Amino acid sequence: MTTPRGEQPRHDAGVDPLERLREPTDPACDVFLTGTVFLDIVFTGLDSAPVRGTESWARGMGSSPGGVANMATALARLGLRTSLAAAFGDDHYGEYCWDALEQGEGIDLSLSRTVPGWHSPVTVSMAYEGERTMVSHGHEAPPTDDTPPACPPHARAAVASLVPGRPEEWVARAARDGAKVFADVGWDDTGRWDLAELPDLEHCEAFLPNAAEAMRYTRTDCPRAAAHALADKVRHAVVTLGSEGAYAVDGATGETAEVPAIQVSALDPTGAGDVFVAGFVTGTLADWPLADRLAFAGLTAALSVQEFGGSLSAPTWEEIAAWWQRVQGDARQDPEALRDRYAFLERLLPAPARPWPLRRAVPTIGFRAAGA
Repeated sequence: MTTPRGEQPRHDAGVDPLERLREPTDPACDVFLTGTVFLDIVFTGLDSAPVRGTESWARGMGSSPGGVANMATALARLGLRTSLAAAFGDDHYGEYCWDALEQGEGIDLSLSRTVPGWHSPVTVSMAYEGERTMVSHGHEAPPTDDTPPACPPHARAAVASLVPGRPEEWVARAARDGAKVFADVGWDDTGRWDLAELPDLEHCEAFLPNAAEAMRYTRTDCPRAAAHALADKVRHAVVTLGSEGAYAVDGATGETAEVPAIQVSALDPTGAGDVFVAGFVTGTLADWPLADRLAFAGLTAALSVQEFGGSLSAPTWEEIAAWWQRVQGDARQDPEALRDRYAFLERLLPAPARPWPLRRAVPTIGFRAAGA
């Protein structure tokens, strides 16, 4: 989806999940994030992993902004006003990613910059049998005269990816300015798995590791026990359990919530973790009950794996509405259980304009406009 420069993009359903909470004095930005934008090229429909010395043909292909753009896109498509600070190469890939995010998704890039002579990082992802293999290439963006300081805008929330031993000054600043900081973490290649090496955790509202990460950091052998241990460090500890769903603990009240995963046929898991975090951020900012936040995060992640690509797969409210309409007439589903679990969405969902499934991914970086 693209719009002419200077015009605001128009999302499918125009749902604002924070509408009833907004005040004239609120910050213009709902969520701030920063990181590296990749050009993602995704191959799907592979029967198996590529074999050395052979050529494999994929039945599907897509390209889209990736890296931190996955999270930014997921947040924007859920109706949150999103600001991204990132470096973009001055090559065609960088121009494409900038336009796709700013013009196509309505993401504020006023704190981002184009770096002359720097080529865009690229990731090639191959999806098969519900798994993925990735190959990436890129270099850290060099500083320039217009490199912005580590000073995030006033925002309701910020999303950070914690790296052991590498505190980020902007995280503390965002928290001091009133933002709720949501954090995930990657695999600790050092093997130490020491929470003391994540000093920014003290500034976080929520921490969302997967089960393996949570258990290693807490020295526990149960992901639910790990969530309770992490709740001593942050207000909300959320541990994803893969095919079992997710478990969350409110460290302030002791409330717990567990929601099973929605069973779907996964095409590509790329970006599903980012979509899960975006769903939980949305529910938290909208002040939903803990179980509803968890259910919504799991739903958006489940919808995302049925598309290929990272940012390409992030669902919109229109897609959520189309799913809701379809599953209520599905004989394989328990309509009463579904209504009990997801009835809270009905006041937000638009009337679906198109039947399920919806598809929007295109297999090229972009076609030339007619007459160009």
